[in-house]
Amino acid sequence: MQLPTETDFAALADRARLLMDRPGRTVLGIVGAPAAGKSTLAARLTHELGARACLLPMDGYHLANAVLLALGRRERKGAPDTFDAAGYAALLRRLRDGGDETVYAPRFHREIEESIAGEIEVGPGVGLVITEGNYLLLPRGPWARVRPLLDEVWYVEPDERLRLRRLVDRHIAFGKSPEAARAWAHGTDQDNAVLIAGTRVHADLLVRLG
Repeated sequence: MQLPTETDFAALADRARLLMDRPGRTVLGIVGAPAAGKSTLAARLTHELGARACLLPMDGYHLANAVLLALGRRERKGAPDTFDAAGYAALLRRLRDGGDETVYAPRFHREIEESIAGEIEVGPGVGLVITEGNYLLLPRGPWARVRPLLDEVWYVEPDERLRLRRLVDRHIAFGKSPEAARAWAHGTDQDNAVLIAGTRVHADLLVRLG
């Protein structure tokens, strides 16, 4: 299926603003492979839209490293089964239901490779939640609960060589050696990227920014 494509940030901001102005609370999902630019786009949109928009990364639902070690999954961190997908879906449901209460969510910190609970505050005045991550469109297991909770999903797809270069640079910046960074980017991360690419068909919009 040929997805409509957008390459202009101003047009994306206008589209997100229309979502935010709907009655009640809406949720926009931004998805793509590792280092596709999801976080950058989501943060830029949140800043552009102001106080009625809130950024909620999926990465807050990483399982703790101790749990991954116990499960034998530490070397695959970032794969679908290394997240609490059911917990993430439950949070999105709670946010969709709205209400007058403030909701608190976890935030992932790359510098320590762990999440800290309750760092993201979503107040009752938030009209648009922008959530970004790898597996928002994955149609299996508890991940399948996520897509029905999203009003729109945008799939971010940069030039592949640029994405891989960003990914290696990011791993190096957070402490991996250049050799380990390249091995992880072309190994575990690439396996995940292939899986994510297969979910592209379930998106509403293809985003290609420079």
